[in-house]
Order: sequence, then C-alpha cells, then structure tokens
Amino acid sequence: MAQIFSPTANRVPLYILGTLALLTAVIIGLLWYYGSPRYLEVGYRPPQPMEYSHKLHAGDLGMDCRYCHSQVEFSRHANIPSVKVCMNCHGIIGQDNPRLLPLREAWASGEPLQWIRVHDLPDFVFFDHASHLYAGVGCRNCHGRVDQMVRVTLVEPLSMAWCLDCHRNPEPYLGPPEEVTNMLWQPDRFTAEAVAQLIQDRDISPGDQCSICHR
Repeated sequence: MAQIFSPTANRVPLYILGTLALLTAVIIGLLWYYGSPRYLEVGYRPPQPMEYSHKLHAGDLGMDCRYCHSQVEFSRHANIPSVKVCMNCHGIIGQDNPRLLPLREAWASGEPLQWIRVHDLPDFVFFDHASHLYAGVGCRNCHGRVDQMVRVTLVEPLSMAWCLDCHRNPEPYLGPPEEVTNMLWQPDRFTAEAVAQLIQDRDISPGDQCSICHR
C-alpha cells in the first residue's frame, strides 16, 4: 500500500518543537528585558554621562526644580535642561572642575548630553506634568526627595496600580499649588477643609477610566 505521508512528514514534530523553543526564547527575552530595573524596579539608579547631584543643586543650594525643568508647569513633559541652561552658571562656576568636562565638551560641540531616562513610563501611557502640578501634586509625590539624591533614583513603581491609588483617592497627595516644588513641605500642614476647597476651585476629578491615561 502506498504511503499516505511523505518522508518529510517525519520532520514536522521537529519543526513544531523548534518553533515552540523559539517562541519560548522570545517570550523569556521580552520578560527579561521589560522586567529589568529600567522598566519596573524601584531603586533603578543608572550612571549618567556626567555626574549631577540634585542634592547639591536642589538641596544644598536650594535651586527650584523649575529653573532646569522650565516647561513642567506648561507641558506634558518635564523637559531635561539643555547644555545652555547648565552653562548659565557653569560658564563661570567650576570652569576648572574635571567632573564638568563632559559639559564643556558638549557645549563646544553643540551636541546635547545623552542623559539616561530614569522615570520611563510604559508605552501608550498619557501623562501630563502640567495638569498634575496645577492640581497640587508635588514633585516629591512621584520623584521622591530628589533634594537628597546625589544620583537620581526611581523611588516609585510608576505602575498602573500605583497611579490608580492616587486617582481613586487623591486627597492625601494634594497640597497648595504654590508648594509643589518645595521638598520640605509636609502634607499635614494642609487641612481637610483646604483640600476640599482646592478640589472645588480647580475642579479636580482624576477618574479611573481607561481613556484618561491610555489614548
């Protein structure tokens, strides 16, 4: 009797196993990459192309966050300062400091410093810094006490569950809008009556519908 299947049919199980092995490797690789500190882990603190101490600038010197992140009140993004902003001070201060060599080289070449993003939201997530500051959500709520950080560190998971905790119960996270960049401001200074008045005055109703953050 003639064979129903050709000899090549014997290879089908091998093809299936090979495909499954490849898919398994891809899935493991994606989980490994997107489960890395860069994406998920609190404590992510990558080395940067140049040493920059927020403790010195925002803490010891008392510089306001908005001097460097000048668009944060008006834009979705808290812009990374340009080399020109840095050189407003360091064109005079620290000219002979070897740690500022990358800054001077970037200034001379006209190329930006390639800072490594620490607070990296997942793809397809809409987040507006300006609207949060307008509502009285302070920088420290999401970024922690950067005035104490020699190197910026991820202190919150930036996960959907973490965002929803605030959206569903915003009152504990709100403060006077004029204090949003004040790292020393304490929430217990804001009374329940003041929070209620702020919510009414600024029409704060964050909601938890998918379309609010996923657009």
